Amino acid sequence: MIERYTRPEMGRIWDEENKFRVWLEIELLACEAQAELGTLPKDVVAGIRSRATFNVARIREIEAEVRHDVIAFLTNVGESVGPDSRFIHLGLTSSDVLDTALAVQMKQSADLLLAGLRRLADVLARRAKEFKYTVMIGRTHGIHAEPVTFGLKLALWYAETLRNIARLEAARATIAAGKISGAVGTYQHLDPFVERYVCEKLGLAPAPISTQILQRDRHAEFMNTVAIVGSSLEKFATEIRHLQKTEVLEAEEYFSQGQKGSSAMPHKRNPVRSERVAGLARVLRGNALAAMENIALWHERDISHSSVERVIVPDSCILLDYMLHEFTNIADTLLVYPENMERNLQATHGLIFSQEVMLALTKKGMKREDAYRLVQEQAMRVWKDKTSFRDALRSSPEVAKALSPNELDELFNARRSLKQIDHIFDAVGIH
Repeated sequence: MIERYTRPEMGRIWDEENKFRVWLEIELLACEAQAELGTLPKDVVAGIRSRATFNVARIREIEAEVRHDVIAFLTNVGESVGPDSRFIHLGLTSSDVLDTALAVQMKQSADLLLAGLRRLADVLARRAKEFKYTVMIGRTHGIHAEPVTFGLKLALWYAETLRNIARLEAARATIAAGKISGAVGTYQHLDPFVERYVCEKLGLAPAPISTQILQRDRHAEFMNTVAIVGSSLEKFATEIRHLQKTEVLEAEEYFSQGQKGSSAMPHKRNPVRSERVAGLARVLRGNALAAMENIALWHERDISHSSVERVIVPDSCILLDYMLHEFTNIADTLLVYPENMERNLQATHGLIFSQEVMLALTKKGMKREDAYRLVQEQAMRVWKDKTSFRDALRSSPEVAKALSPNELDELFNARRSLKQIDHIFDAVGIH
């Protein structure tokens, strides 16, 4: 059954309510840390935490005047705290709050994306086992090569998805870093304990060194990982698009009751969801390039990165979450046609067994160059005349001298390609 994308969790991570909530927690934790150091009275800090709140509409109103989001936020929080608000943001710079909060949001997003990847892996493993021994033609350069199974194709996607899980786990660790080190990263007005305290409470690692900001190679790694995951989904979707071609039709997207494929042609069943996934991967790669452009900033910081990542980071996280949902559903409901796979196996009249024949001839003592020449000569006749490759080989005196009719027949058994399937599935980890 087709499920619509209705997951609000990723969107909530990137809405202003959550952003300001994280900002406030960072400010309050910084106050708590300074109270631990004796810089601020603990009872004052407790009072600040009990009263501190914010209002998104009011922050927007203030920002329209002051043209600075963090100042607008602090002003609004100060309205709820009162005179003790003078203790908030002591020694901090805006990026201490912005970058540490962004790390929290990216970590939260990574957790959702990892959950989506694991769901996809489960679906691919299940369907790979379902079609483990379903023989189909393998294609190289788009041309029929030798038999594979549809299960192997899905197992390949499963293994790639596992690598993407590992990549995203590593990128999550890279981005899960905060900094509370002041205007140029020297802790001039802060004890490093404040940074350690805040980061520990937020589940982040303190950056060992920073400038006014966390360095953007961290963000670029995360964004490139997101783009790689999207590119894998595009690869899988592109394969489905080929398999759904009318003249191939070995698999196709589920087509629901009442679904329409074309406004002009009532017969159409198009791979629109796979095409959508393939197209959206381009957006992720474009955003990844923008993230790499953000790495090179002037001196201890400029602001050229800020406007870019306010667009690309939320957009890429939300977009990949959607793509994972879409493709997982595509894979889960994919229609598979083994009878068409069998039909297509026969399309080249047996040419797909040419290597089997060549190797058998070499095992009989024929030089490889001679075996190759002999098999290719017959194969080229079959390409042209559309006759049986097996019959063409039988008519060759050289082949007949080397291989008995029974031996030749055995070489044309597609099931010979399955002997290592169990080994491959074990190596991939699908049991």
